[in-house]
Amino acid sequence: MSELRRLDVLRAIVEDYVQSREPVGSKALRERHNLGVSAATIRNDMALLEEEGLIAAPHTSSGRIPTEKGYRRFVDEIGELKPLSRAEREAINKILDSSQDLDEMLHSTVRLLARLTNQVAMIQVPHYDTAELRNLDLVGLGARQVLMVMIASNGTVDQRMLTVSRPYSDEELNDLKQWLLNSFGGHRLADLVGPLGNEGAIPARHEAPLVDSVLRALEEMAQAANVQRIVMAGTANLARVEGDFPLSITPVLEALEEQVVLLKLFSELEADSRGLAVAIGTENHYGQLSDAAVIATTYSTDQRSKLGVLGPTRMNYSSSMASVRAVARYLSKILAN
Repeated sequence: MSELRRLDVLRAIVEDYVQSREPVGSKALRERHNLGVSAATIRNDMALLEEEGLIAAPHTSSGRIPTEKGYRRFVDEIGELKPLSRAEREAINKILDSSQDLDEMLHSTVRLLARLTNQVAMIQVPHYDTAELRNLDLVGLGARQVLMVMIASNGTVDQRMLTVSRPYSDEELNDLKQWLLNSFGGHRLADLVGPLGNEGAIPARHEAPLVDSVLRALEEMAQAANVQRIVMAGTANLARVEGDFPLSITPVLEALEEQVVLLKLFSELEADSRGLAVAIGTENHYGQLSDAAVIATTYSTDQRSKLGVLGPTRMNYSSSMASVRAVARYLSKILAN
């Protein structure tokens, strides 16, 4: 019973500190939380929590704040995550359903997640090594330009503007499009890098300069699709909590600029039984992020791409965890369809 009560005290300290950013004392706990015990008992529980390294006294304050270990214990003890409100669910549906292509959807997703959590939202662009070429279109635009649009099986849309030597009729462009789809449709994008220059397979009726331009553009699209990157939003949210980073916010901002750090971090995160990965402070293994916390989960069908949020260790974990999981589920559902 006493251990459960101490966990209640820890939970109350974390919740109060996250909300107020002020050290929490026994009197405030007794007044704000229905702990059912005396102030003396609460002080005793706080002393035991401090001995365990779960809370600490900043400077000479009589109040206590959670430690990194305390946040970890708090997160591990979170059971059922509070579901999002109806308004939040409707906002997710509206924003994601209205996106025209994958790139727009990913940008909409991080903006939405940043707004829901007040943290920096990050999403890993899906792995494309299993995506296939689904469709192509060639559209003549004036005398010297052709717009090439590629659609992949995972919903990604890419386009290139090609400069050509003469005007091409709709029939000529459609003829070339059909040949390209017959030759490469259904092929993995990863397999299109390299073998596209096989001019021996080009029918005589197609002009080599145009075909060369189209194949070169298609190869560029395939190469771009295989480059891993992260889309993010809400960096300005860090400025509002700059004081939560004891030394400087600069290392965190630098880490956000280094996509390779974030990609490595995402690859190392392992989900718990709730389907979420939570790395707090030094658990991130990157010195720049030793004062930050990351919540992430997988989305889409290949279970390798992740989305999540990054913020100070003093964050609303339960709310952020619920938002990350809900947004990932909605996004996965839409991509699956």
